[in-house]
Parts: sequence; C-alpha cells; structure tokens
Amino acid sequence: MTSDQILTAAETALPILRAAVSGLPSYVPGRRSAGVDIAALASNESHHEPLPAAAAAVAEAAGRMNRYPDMAAVELRERIAGHLSVTAGEIAVGPGSVGVLQQIITGVCDAGDEVIFAWRSFEAYPILVELAGARPVRIPLDDAEGHDLDAMAAAVTGRTKVILLCTPNNPTGVPISHERLEVFLRSVRSDVLVVIDEAYVEYAVAGSGPDSLALYREYPNVCILRTFSKAYGLAGLRVGYAVAAPEIAEGLRRTAIPFSVTALAQKAAIASLDAADEMRARVAVVKEERARMAIRLEAQGWKLRPSQGNFLWIRADEDLLARLVAAFDRADILVRAYQGDGIRITVADPMSNDRVLQVLEAQTA
Repeated sequence: MTSDQILTAAETALPILRAAVSGLPSYVPGRRSAGVDIAALASNESHHEPLPAAAAAVAEAAGRMNRYPDMAAVELRERIAGHLSVTAGEIAVGPGSVGVLQQIITGVCDAGDEVIFAWRSFEAYPILVELAGARPVRIPLDDAEGHDLDAMAAAVTGRTKVILLCTPNNPTGVPISHERLEVFLRSVRSDVLVVIDEAYVEYAVAGSGPDSLALYREYPNVCILRTFSKAYGLAGLRVGYAVAAPEIAEGLRRTAIPFSVTALAQKAAIASLDAADEMRARVAVVKEERARMAIRLEAQGWKLRPSQGNFLWIRADEDLLARLVAAFDRADILVRAYQGDGIRITVADPMSNDRVLQVLEAQTA
C-alpha cells in the first residue's frame, strides 16, 4: 500500500464507539404532538400550564442567562432541604431525576458491578447501567404488576452495588408498601445503595407507598430520588434531586456535569416549592380524573391495577397492543406502547380523557 493509499484510508476511517455504547438500546421518548387536535398522552407530562410563580421566576431570570448558574445550586438545595427537614449537605441536584440517577450509577458502580431493578420499570435504568459498564439485573414484576421484593433480595450478590425501586412503578403505577419495603431493607447489606425512585410520589394516595424519608433516617444506605418534572410541571427545564447520606450526596455532586442545572431551572424549582399548595390542588384534579377513568374502564371490562401515578396501565399482548395503538392513532391520541407488555396512558384534562374512554370502549364492543 502506498503512502497516498494509507493517508486516504486514515482520512476515511471513523472513530469507533465503545462496545457498551454501540449495543445500547435507544431511549424511546413519548411521541410528540404535531397538531392542535392531537392528545399528547405518551410522556406523563403535566397537562397544566406552568405554575404562574414558576413562569414568572423564569421570565425574571431570563434577563441574566448570559451568566453561568450557581454550579452548587446552594439556594435550591437549601430550599429542598427545608422542605424535607434534612440538611443541604444531604441534597444533590441534577438535570431531572434521570440526570441524578446517572450521577448515582457513575459515582457508585465500577465495570462489572451489578444493579438490580424490576422489569418492566423505567426504561432508562438498563441504559444508564450499561453505559457505566455495570451489569443490569432485571427482576420480573410479580402478578400484581409490582416489585417482587423477595426475588430482588435473592438476586443480590457480592457484585451488587445498587438496587433501584420505582414507586409508584413506571409504567404500571403500582407502589411498594412501607411495610414490605422495610422488611426488604432489613435483608439487604448496608453497603448496597437502595434508591427509592419517587418521580410520581405526589400523585400517590397517602399511605399507599412508603414513608421514604422515615426509611432514609433509619437506613443510611437508602437514597431518595425525586423530580420537578411531573407534578410541578417543569419537564422542559430538567431539574431533579436526590436525598442521601452527606458523604454520598457529596459524591453525587462531584460526578455532576458542571452547570447542568440551569439558573432558570433553579429559580423555577424554588418558586414551585413556594407554590406547593397550588401544585397539590392541580394534583387533586388528576387523581379525581384517574379514579373516574378507572371506574369507567373497569365497567367496560378492562382489568386494571390501581395506579398511583398520573397514568393508567393496560396489560396487552402483541395482538391487542397493535390493535390499541392503531385505534388511538386513528383518534389522534398519542399513548406509550411497550412491546410485549402493554400500554401506558397519561391522565390529562377531562376532554382528552373522555376521548381515551371512547376509544377503549369501542375496542370492547
């Protein structure tokens, strides 16, 4: 081969991605709305407009967006800490709870370590685990569409570093009871980080899930993960947080991408905490609609598990799933389909919810 040929080959070759990256499944977001008549019910977003106080805070902060945000998010961390009666040293923030989760996996796991989680659960779990070079350990859901905690405990090995518990579970909506979770925590080694992912906790009926803060105070290896994306309506700004033992929280702050939570997001999150009563009023409306839809769907013959998220879950095999997706597409309703498992439908405004009920009623005729 001549020198010119070698140069040509070098010029046309491309860098090679890590095998872990090339083999990753792509995260599948909810489909986006493309018109005014489309009901976008695939992404579990709040259908309410932003809280007025949050929108005002963003507008005011926009005039300074030429400046970097506070990388340590001191004010936001202090406000979250006061809201939860912990210290700012126990809080780490990131771009959505999924961003904080990436900080957790990066900060705790070495190549070959294991991360246990239920399946099906949040779709980003295996992606983040594999990206870190760790090994995802999927434990099938139980017959009630919830976490099989006994099987998860039995799956713990010497390589287990993290256990992810999504409650209420996305996409099935089933919570983990406080009593079951406490028994589980007693059985897990203290050097395994147990992450209680509560992205939808504001939508849960009081007492249906765990008192995660009480468990955190009793078990130092517990980490709580929450977000402002859902009930607070800040999905477009990306801000979430973790509550963890101070030394763990400090590690999570070190693994964060610098300035990853924008100044606008920080100000909006603080304003949202101040508007918690208004947020709860909006959540109450979603809960009422969720209950109304569940009653109607059960009367139509659909078998549902009581959901504690802002969504409903219908278990469906491939044939039923294809039929449902096609019916919703014809009705200009975007829903979230999980191949081989079922369909998730975000609870939205009454008019959109009625359209969902009409589509599903037609499928039982």
